[in-house]
Order: sequence, then structure tokens, then C-alpha cells
Amino acid sequence: MLVFWEHRLVFLATPKTGSTAIEAALESLSAIAVTRPPLLKHTTLRRYRRFIGPYLQTSSGDEFETVALMREPRDWLGSWFRYRTRDAVDEDKATRGRTFDDFVRAYAQDPKPAFADVGSQANFLRPRNGQGVDHLFRYEDLDRFVAFLEERLDFAITLPRLNVSPEGTLDLSEEGERLLRDACAEDFALYDSITPAGSAPRP
Repeated sequence: MLVFWEHRLVFLATPKTGSTAIEAALESLSAIAVTRPPLLKHTTLRRYRRFIGPYLQTSSGDEFETVALMREPRDWLGSWFRYRTRDAVDEDKATRGRTFDDFVRAYAQDPKPAFADVGSQANFLRPRNGQGVDHLFRYEDLDRFVAFLEERLDFAITLPRLNVSPEGTLDLSEEGERLLRDACAEDFALYDSITPAGSAPRP
């Protein structure tokens, strides 16, 4: 999470949407950069609206706008699956030796086993009291997101390649595809509602 005090803007770091690269490129411009631990780095919209937003508004006298990215849900889960194949991931959370189909089937369970318990973008971006993200861009439209930030921050941005997941096969069976669509129904609905200008309908 990055707080741009002078610009009254907060970047919320949706997991697996390139937030590490964005923070590396823009940390020097921010008044507050929360890059660790992961729980704070990836502060959800609801926690921001409840705790951090009111503090910033009280301190500054202004309401800060929020901006975030959302990744296509299948690709997002695929990134998590590939990320957890790394040797550095603890055994109980690792996807080593599993297929993406195994991962999706586990993700569709309730409760989820540890290796598939990665949350959801819909939950991360869920509005609080009707307040959603002010500017929500698709990860696949990264150029639009960067252009928005360049205009707001008056700064030319070049994003490095950091924290990239390993390559991996993301094939799914028909049953796996169905389970993914069902398990990620809210995510797909939110993703489909995002406009090119970087907004989603208010609830």
C-alpha cells in the first residue's frame, strides 16, 4: 500500500497484480509505503475504509481517493498456483507435484486446504458501506493504470519485473472449468464490470 499525501491518493496492493513492481517504482514518491508484512502490505479495501481512510481524512481535512488493480480471475489463480511451486514455499502451502486442476478443485472446497487458501480479489476489493475502490483497473490494461498514475502524480513511470511467478501449465478439465467459474463467480462479475476508464459500478 502506498499513500501519496500531496495527491490525496492511496494505492491498494491487490495480491498477484504486480504490486511489488509498482511499489518499487513509486515508493520514493509516497509519504507512506507499507511493503511488509504481507498482512499490512495487502490491506483490503474494507480495512482501509474502516481504519486508515478515516485517519488520513482527519489528519488532512480531505478524503483520499483509492486506486487498485484486478486480474482476470483464472489468470489470478494461475499466478498463485505457479507462485506456490517455488522451493521456498512451505510444504503445507506448496503446489509442487500438483496440477492446476488439483489446485482449482481444492480452491472450490469449503474449507480450503492450506495450499489453495489464497483468498479472493472480490473479498479484497469488497466495498464497505457502499464505498468501493474509486479507480479500479484491469491488470491486463496495465498501460491505462500507469497513464492514470502518471497524470495524477506528474511522474513518468517505468515498472520493473519483480516477484514474477515461475512458468507452469494451467490446463483445466471441463469439471475444473466449471468449479472455477462457480468458485470465482463474484470475481468474474466484478472483473466484467470494470470500464476502460478504471471504474466499476457502485453497489
